[in-house]
Amino acid sequence: MNYEEAVAYIEETPKFTTKNKLSHTKECLRRLGDPQKKFKVIHVAGTNGKGSTCAFLASVFRAAGFSCGLFTSPHLVTINERFQINETDVDDEAFLSAFHKVKALADELVSEGSYHPTYFEMLFLMGMVIFAEAGVEYVMLETGLGGRLDATTAVENPIACVITSISFDHMQYLGNTIREIAGEKAGIIVPGVPVIFDGNNEEAAEMIRNRAAGLQAPFFEVKREDTKILRNTRSGIDFSMKNGYYENTAFSIPFIAGYQVMNAALAVRTLEVLSSQVKIPQDAVKKGLKETRWQGRMETVLPGVIVDGAHNEDGVEKFVETAEHFQQEYPLTLLFSAVEDKDYTDMIRTILNRIHFRHVIVTQVGGYRKVPAEELAEIFRREGCLSAESCEDTEESFRKALEEKEEDGILFCVGSLYLVGKIKELLRKERGENA
Repeated sequence: MNYEEAVAYIEETPKFTTKNKLSHTKECLRRLGDPQKKFKVIHVAGTNGKGSTCAFLASVFRAAGFSCGLFTSPHLVTINERFQINETDVDDEAFLSAFHKVKALADELVSEGSYHPTYFEMLFLMGMVIFAEAGVEYVMLETGLGGRLDATTAVENPIACVITSISFDHMQYLGNTIREIAGEKAGIIVPGVPVIFDGNNEEAAEMIRNRAAGLQAPFFEVKREDTKILRNTRSGIDFSMKNGYYENTAFSIPFIAGYQVMNAALAVRTLEVLSSQVKIPQDAVKKGLKETRWQGRMETVLPGVIVDGAHNEDGVEKFVETAEHFQQEYPLTLLFSAVEDKDYTDMIRTILNRIHFRHVIVTQVGGYRKVPAEELAEIFRREGCLSAESCEDTEESFRKALEEKEEDGILFCVGSLYLVGKIKELLRKERGENA
């Protein structure tokens, strides 16, 4: 198979099938030569922020001179985005080489009358092969869904486990209460391995503390009051940590959303906890945080143009907090879309209750999961936004939104990672890059 055929094969593998047992995933790793044992892993779970936290950590390790792999999901434009080495997407050749090894294993399993790896398992196994063959020293490993039964939990010897903020999402898989969801996320905790976690939700924090204590895993809590925002502008945020280890140190991150401070703080705390194992100078920590790149989460893609994949209750709440801060100084324009399995009516209501927009343009994305643009626009109007207009074509809607923004304003493109991906793809084409 060539690269295009390999991608098509993976995409045709069902995404949401019954998970294979972790013992199956471990057996796959064994047959592949246990690639995950050739590097050190920091395992990250959570509802929101896990990808950003992984990106902060990877950037710092890279700034300190280490070779670092990053495994995240989903991808926005190309599937290669899921595998980064030293902050660069893997090339098609490395992708295809790993695919052929995992595909051969899948064929072998099927011929034995066993199971075929799921969509996510295929990608996870490929990632482990890619990183092992590249000879990286560290890998930041983001869980796919949950934690306890996630394929990534087949990695049995991480050097640290990190759990970011926990809120309601994927409830059909993870449970109907914060406690249940936290229990699933805490499933990544390994006996004796340090756990660094977001302690802002007491119900989730209690569950994580109890799980860690039961497994004799040292645990370290990070809360919003452990940080102090020093400056928040359209170019980024400066903040400090309220502890002796980083006393009087100002960190900078290139994101405008206040919630990214917590993700950066989790990364900083993780580095502190691991300081006896891996020596990273404070200058490298500052440089790494400042140079972190992370797609689709309050990302500035053009001057005054922000894309954000907020698509659940907590993500929308955090978007609103950011927009509230900037509406005091700039007129705001919104480009919005959502897919049918999200509570988009509540998302729209939450946004309009606190944010005033100069203009709103609504489009449709997501293929078979799309919600018609006019249906979404009608909800905006019903909730009091009379300036909302619908535009089915994503490219045309983005052009209109840019015109409405004008030079004095900020344009937020929000509601779905599909929307973010479409915009990123359009901008890449305009710059003459391969999409």
